[in-house]
Amino acid sequence: MTSPTAAAPVSRVPEAVHRRRWWILGTLVLALLVVVLDNSILNVAMKTIATPAPVGLGASQSDLEWAINSYTLVFAGLLFTAGLLGDRFGRKWTLLAGMLVFGLGSLLSALAASPGELIGYRAVMGLGGAFVMPATLAIIMNVFERHEQPKAIGIWAGAVGLAIAIGPITGGLLIEHFWWGSVFLVNVPIVVVALGLMGWLVPDSKDPNPGKLDPVGVLLSIVGLVALIYGIIKGGELADFTDPSAWVPTLVGVLALVAFVLFEKHTRHPALDVTWFRNKVFSASIGVVGIVFFALMGVSFFGVFYIQSVRGYSALEAGELMLPLAVAQLVFAPRARLVVDRFGIRATCAGGMLLVTAGFLGYAFLTATSPIWLLIVLGFVMGTGMAHVMPPVTVAIMGALPREKAGAGSALNNTFRQVGGSLGIAVLGALLSTVYRNGMDDHLATVPEQVRDRAGESIESTLGVAEKLHLPALVDPAKDAFIHAMHVVSGVSAGVTVLGAVLALLLLPGKVAAPGGPGAPAPGPQDRSGSGASTAKV
Repeated sequence: MTSPTAAAPVSRVPEAVHRRRWWILGTLVLALLVVVLDNSILNVAMKTIATPAPVGLGASQSDLEWAINSYTLVFAGLLFTAGLLGDRFGRKWTLLAGMLVFGLGSLLSALAASPGELIGYRAVMGLGGAFVMPATLAIIMNVFERHEQPKAIGIWAGAVGLAIAIGPITGGLLIEHFWWGSVFLVNVPIVVVALGLMGWLVPDSKDPNPGKLDPVGVLLSIVGLVALIYGIIKGGELADFTDPSAWVPTLVGVLALVAFVLFEKHTRHPALDVTWFRNKVFSASIGVVGIVFFALMGVSFFGVFYIQSVRGYSALEAGELMLPLAVAQLVFAPRARLVVDRFGIRATCAGGMLLVTAGFLGYAFLTATSPIWLLIVLGFVMGTGMAHVMPPVTVAIMGALPREKAGAGSALNNTFRQVGGSLGIAVLGALLSTVYRNGMDDHLATVPEQVRDRAGESIESTLGVAEKLHLPALVDPAKDAFIHAMHVVSGVSAGVTVLGAVLALLLLPGKVAAPGGPGAPAPGPQDRSGSGASTAKV
């Protein structure tokens, strides 16, 4: 029997916005697609960019890592500020500005004449992306009622899978028919279309009581992340982490990040409100996000070289072989809420992490002659696991914060995802480089001394030197050394994701549903009255 005092939740979303909410979501997904699409395309193009001019830019292993990390570090370092600016001045306008900058960076990247220019222009793209990503999720939280937010976030997360699916195929087609810069130029028309749709459909929203900006905190976070990852990459290049050029920047990065945390704890207007981490569910969800992307991005980096350099597949074929991982995310991510409703966040996320672990363990047993269908199965298993991790933890993160702080919450979610991915590329890339270099030391005696260091840097460098100097005896040892390095990195990644599964089991809730799900708490006074919520304009 229904209590006579029970009241139906009052809608917090204007009717005009509510009616077009799914069209708005589609427009936000398009903005998300272009940002994620870029990195998935770049993964396919890395082998071509590493090829000497005029085909590519002759990028080294470190150049390729920095082409990814320059984007990610600027993105992650500015997400706090971008989220706060969106909450303060309006998420629609930060979204539009971010898309404009991202489009400009894409155009400049397509015209880059050297690896250094490409790295710099990728940083411009990261600047634009920093304003796009938090705005999309924050707007979703403000145009959907609580009971629809898990479904909308599932679609938002599934869009990542769609971008991963489209990116490699698109990149492969472009690489086979055009020059490498076309993988960036393709972003421009998508940005133009997205800008038009966003200007027409997306409503503005903002925090009625925004805090002040925190330039000191933002600066410390940027310095810390850049220095830390630079040191790790340098150590991998030198195969010696005790070298001063590796450990000094690493130490500077750690000290800067410690200073960042201490400063944020005592400043009156922090970019990152560290008190949010007192919420066990919030902290665990953030940790799971960072862990899964740490492992996944590192393996994604070496997967391209295994498919193309070891197995001999073209860029287009490499893209097709990545489809299973993407399709699994696209299919299962929007439906993850149904699994959460039945089994709870804890079991769903831990099970997803264990599926990802199984995929990594499968990589640890691949050889140069393994049936290619094994790679397809592994990709599908890992994609299914990801689809049951990211939507639930994203809902948990956003549901743990006040609605008016949606921009800052979204920025924090994406920061840990991007920082985790960047650290994965740096740490696992350095491990891959070190193990590979050690495996090749005994096979480089016939290589001229002036190119010996370059020849041992990566499998692509070794194969390039072998072809140029007519040294076919280097090919098989290079493939063997790479496969061994891949096995080591896969094993480490599996161990990391097991830790993530343990974290989920220990700290995430059981069948306490996310906002809108069965058992979710009823809207509080602020939700019913609308006071304290973000303001929205039609």
